[in-house]
Amino acid sequence: MTATHVPGVPVLEDGVLISTNPATGDEAGRVPVADDKAVVVAVERAREAGLWWQALGWDGRKDRLLRWRSLIVQRIDELAQVTSLETGKPTADAIMEAVAAVEHLDWAARNAKRVLGPRKMRTRLLLAEHSGHLEYQPYGVVGVIGPWNYPIFTPVGPISGALAAGNAVIFKPSEYTPIVGQWLVDTFAEVVPEQPVMQAVHGLGDVGAALCRSGANKMAFVGSTATAKKVMAACAENLIPVVIEAGGKDALIVDADADIPAAAEAAVWGSMTNAGQTCVGIERVYAVAPVYDRLVEQIVAKAGKLRTGEEIGPITMPRQIDIIREHIDDALAKGGRAVLGGADAVQPPYVSPTVLVDVPADSSEIRDETFGPTLTVTRVADADEAIRLANDTPYGLGGAVFGKRNAVRIARRLRSGMVAVNGTLTFVGMGNLPFGGVGDSGFGRIHGEDGLREFARAKSITVRRARSLLPSMTFERTPAQVRQIVKAVRLLYGRRS
Repeated sequence: MTATHVPGVPVLEDGVLISTNPATGDEAGRVPVADDKAVVVAVERAREAGLWWQALGWDGRKDRLLRWRSLIVQRIDELAQVTSLETGKPTADAIMEAVAAVEHLDWAARNAKRVLGPRKMRTRLLLAEHSGHLEYQPYGVVGVIGPWNYPIFTPVGPISGALAAGNAVIFKPSEYTPIVGQWLVDTFAEVVPEQPVMQAVHGLGDVGAALCRSGANKMAFVGSTATAKKVMAACAENLIPVVIEAGGKDALIVDADADIPAAAEAAVWGSMTNAGQTCVGIERVYAVAPVYDRLVEQIVAKAGKLRTGEEIGPITMPRQIDIIREHIDDALAKGGRAVLGGADAVQPPYVSPTVLVDVPADSSEIRDETFGPTLTVTRVADADEAIRLANDTPYGLGGAVFGKRNAVRIARRLRSGMVAVNGTLTFVGMGNLPFGGVGDSGFGRIHGEDGLREFARAKSITVRRARSLLPSMTFERTPAQVRQIVKAVRLLYGRRS
């Protein structure tokens, strides 16, 4: 590695993308960069491969996907080492990320036929002589643009849904984690060697833009809100549908009857895991006045035990460090107080756990996604005020509530796609639950039944099975038949109940 290589910053040299560890600068690996032509060629190959993959049928695809799942499990230590080398995250965190990915891959493989398979629909009055049928057909080629913070778990969600539905996949990993992405593609090829059903294309943002314009039939994007808007604009040129999972500014509400030690532990885990580089991480806590002081005390005690380089890994994307620093400085300048960490917590490539209180609502630390191991704790009068403040954001991804009597009711009032009650991030680990947000956090869903349906088109078919007794869709209907239809409609639908 040459002196010009900044640790963690991807480097392009002679058509090769070089990935390095953000903490040590050690080289994680090299992959070829795809130009516009290479992306188009990959999509063309995928289109043919997708037909072969679709022809395997539900059971054939299930078998291959479960074999891929088992291969990942058998080599999970290897995958974790690659992930740790490329992102800097602790190996244990990488293992748990892979475990969560395996859960979603397993669920998609086992449930695709049930969710998407053909079914007969109940006949309705005006077309009683016809039977209705519904089936879900794959789009063909699905492009997936993945993030760097969870390079295993996050892309495997849309990838597994797309593959289980019968699509071929073109995967563009983040330029910060291309080696993990290539590992996933290579291991899939070991269990599906016949056709390039899943391929990787590598490079910077221009490669992602090329994929959006390449002729892929649908795109799935996970990343920042700003980049999500660029992806949507590129896809809109050809009316390519997209599913977007973007940023978040998730809140944890702690009610008066909450288990405070458990809430404090969850707040620290939700905000500090993966060095805070979690889209559904907890960045704000709203605690009702009776429990506020005790909660802050226990959060500080628990977060103060975490150490950079051990439980807290480096910030994977170096320029994110400037954003974290700016948010902490802004919070302090506007009257906030650091009860743990603070301005001196930023020591590149690490940021020590930081807990801030008395932070005004107009601070960037409250308003914008920080994506670091920082947490604000705000005192509120009651749960209603907590809900109002938690919802006062353009984001709406996840959230959490701690309490007993009213916790579920509070959760339902949060403007978000997911909420954990008496836990944090727990919805991530359930393969049967949909995952996605509202507002600036995106739209569409991955995971669960809704996630499978994102990657297949509903197709309706009607089949005539008898002569029409009440012919409605024909010029040959008689006035008497029209009167019969009106009579039947009034009988069936004319009452309010």
